Amino acid sequence: MMLGTTPMARICSICGRGSLKSASRSHSNIKTIRRRHINLQKARIENHSVLVCTNCLRTRIKNAAVPA
Repeated sequence: MMLGTTPMARICSICGRGSLKSASRSHSNIKTIRRRHINLQKARIENHSVLVCTNCLRTRIKNAAVPA
């Protein structure tokens, strides 16, 4: 877990997931390279404002609701 470090652009601070490279295909099958970005949200975790993907936010909420 990378909490407390300065967040890099478009990378989740918890799991480290980033954007992916993919291709858009036109009708004539010409390939255009594009980036598929993950859904990052600002969240306050342990008094730090970090960029977190929505999958990690859902997991944290789910694990907080389960009694230990």
